[in-house]
Amino acid sequence: MTLLRGDALSAAFDHGSAAYDRLVAASPGYHAHLRRSARRLGLPDGGRGVRVLDLGCGTGASTAALLAAAPYARITGVDASAGMLERAATKSWPEGVDFVHAPVEELAGRLRPGSFDAVFAGYLFRNLTDPDKTLDLVRVLLVPGGRLAVHEYTLGGSPVHRAVWNAVCAAIIQPAGRLAGDAGLYRHLRRSVVEFDTAPAFAGRLRRAGFTDVRVRPLPGWQTGITHTFTGRTGEEA
Repeated sequence: MTLLRGDALSAAFDHGSAAYDRLVAASPGYHAHLRRSARRLGLPDGGRGVRVLDLGCGTGASTAALLAAAPYARITGVDASAGMLERAATKSWPEGVDFVHAPVEELAGRLRPGSFDAVFAGYLFRNLTDPDKTLDLVRVLLVPGGRLAVHEYTLGGSPVHRAVWNAVCAAIIQPAGRLAGDAGLYRHLRRSVVEFDTAPAFAGRLRRAGFTDVRVRPLPGWQTGITHTFTGRTGEEA
């Protein structure tokens, strides 16, 4: 199977949006892990006066995690899937949260440089055709000294991590996807993780893109060594 990209991936998420919240809620730690990564952004004063870009916001799980960590932040969620955003729009959000339907690659012409104090990206980068180009865009959209947190499936260095991921996919994730009628999307999920950067490789990618103070922190439970939080900052000169 070829990995899904661009319009094909957006269409798969459109189709899968109806069951998506139910499936991820059944994954132990899914929402708690997102909240932990959102806290690792370290937004001060509950996010008061802070502008946050939530890239790949999907149905709003990452948006809710950001609000839990920084309830006063102004958050703009962006996603390429209209179906996922329709699910997000049905939920109750405070003033200061808005959503934009657009592929990440098209944001350069829609958002001003230096528009955001922080960027959060949950489960996004392994789905992109050109992760480096998106990291360059993120640096442009952030203010000097702006914060980045990436919450992503990135396997650690041990073969055990790959073995656990493949076993969980084969036994649980892919069968659940088939029952929901979204077998292709969850086959993509499995392969996209195996074929993407390891955690050390993605940290190196962030540093090459010009981010400083890059840190890699694991998440607990069965996803230890499988899902990580990456944090970094732009330099004082954008």
